[in-house]
Amino acid sequence: MKEALLKYMAKFTSLSAEEQQAIVDEIQIEKYGRGTVLLRQGDTPTRCYFVLKGCVRQYSVDESGRERTSNFYTEEQAIGMFNRHRSDKSSEYAFACLEDSVLVVGELSAEADMYHKYTELEAMTRRMIEESFGQVQDEFASFMASTPEERFKALLRNRPQLIDRVPQHQLASYLGITAESLSRIKKRTRQGNA
Repeated sequence: MKEALLKYMAKFTSLSAEEQQAIVDEIQIEKYGRGTVLLRQGDTPTRCYFVLKGCVRQYSVDESGRERTSNFYTEEQAIGMFNRHRSDKSSEYAFACLEDSVLVVGELSAEADMYHKYTELEAMTRRMIEESFGQVQDEFASFMASTPEERFKALLRNRPQLIDRVPQHQLASYLGITAESLSRIKKRTRQGNA
């Protein structure tokens, strides 16, 4: 698994192979079983994660008890906690493993020490976040301007692996539609491709 992380890091850094290996050797990698809750909504985040293998769902539960899925994180995606500047520091989202997962785990309290020890690490992390944030912005803008059917087709183009990896009711929630609507859209899409 560490080899996959080194390959990913190499895309964003000018660190030498030895420096990259030293960072990877210090990084904590943990396995989590399917159903493991990494963070509960309302809890204070203390860790960030990077998915080496598996699928993690980001969701929230509204006042009526309805779950709303806002993202899925799969291989080579970071799960950052960006609300630490808020005074209450509690998370608006929960994060749970949909599959057995292998994750890089970063302790938020140790972040400054790692950046001090490896000065290029902060710039590398920023480049990773910028790329990820740019993709999220583009996806969100497209999502807001799309019909449910267009959202599903975009999902087929951009993240087709989610179709088989994610329960359909969660996928429907992510697309902002009901499970029944998703079923009809899938049927129309299959008929259109036949």
